[in-house]
Amino acid sequence: MSRKPRGGARTDKDLTRELIERMDACPDADALNARVLVPFMTALEDVCGARGYVLNVYGETANLVFTGDPGDADQIYRLVEAYLDAKED
Repeated sequence: MSRKPRGGARTDKDLTRELIERMDACPDADALNARVLVPFMTALEDVCGARGYVLNVYGETANLVFTGDPGDADQIYRLVEAYLDAKED
């Protein structure tokens, strides 16, 4: 695990480096999910939920969606799965 730099607080680059190290240490997708992604998402959900955020993060290769209604999660999952299934046809 990365340590705090001498004489200063950890930076966003330190966190990025630590996440990459943890991800690289995972031998497969199951380990990556269990050791990094689920804990990260849980923390993000806790912080956003406590603040009432609706968070949408769009990237070039991934999308992360938060809504205000926990019941939306299953429907969003189904929409994404249907979209991916349709792309395979």
